[in-house]
Amino acid sequence: MPFIQTGLPDLLIYEPKVFGDERGYFFESYSEQTFNGDGINHRFIQDNQALSCYGVVRGLHYQNAPHAQTKLIRVLDGSILDAVVDLRKGSPTYGQSYAVELSAENKLQLLVPKGFAHGYSVLSASALVFYKVDSFYNKGAEGGLAYNDPALGIDWRVPAAKMILSEKDTQYPDLQNCIHNFIYEK
Repeated sequence: MPFIQTGLPDLLIYEPKVFGDERGYFFESYSEQTFNGDGINHRFIQDNQALSCYGVVRGLHYQNAPHAQTKLIRVLDGSILDAVVDLRKGSPTYGQSYAVELSAENKLQLLVPKGFAHGYSVLSASALVFYKVDSFYNKGAEGGLAYNDPALGIDWRVPAAKMILSEKDTQYPDLQNCIHNFIYEK
């Protein structure tokens, strides 16, 4: 099974099978057949790519329903700490965070379902991040959560003095005050 459970319902790590030899390597970064075979049925409609330097922290972001997005995130070059928070009301893990290092070297991918806030910090000199989404961006639906909310306990693995944040990302409320409309569905 190429999918690793994280302990948060529906949040999965995808570990593709990598075939390597003296020429390099090959792997299927996404196969609808593989995902559907494990009951993961998302219709990805857009690919996004971002380049960031060391210390950048992006997030924690989400889009409210009906514009919520499922994301499949991977790193093409460098390394990031990818972090999420379960915002689905009624979820047994509501308000809990999870973080995993994604890198070009480990080739792991994180499948972030609708109802999670998502963000990452860049751990290498730079990182090229690529992700698929199953819904288009909608400015009116965007929301966010304070990256540094102590209740979340996220260690971004970047010293505070070296963090590079957008102004918007410094203005988001903590978990207790963030506004979202996500409902957990078993």
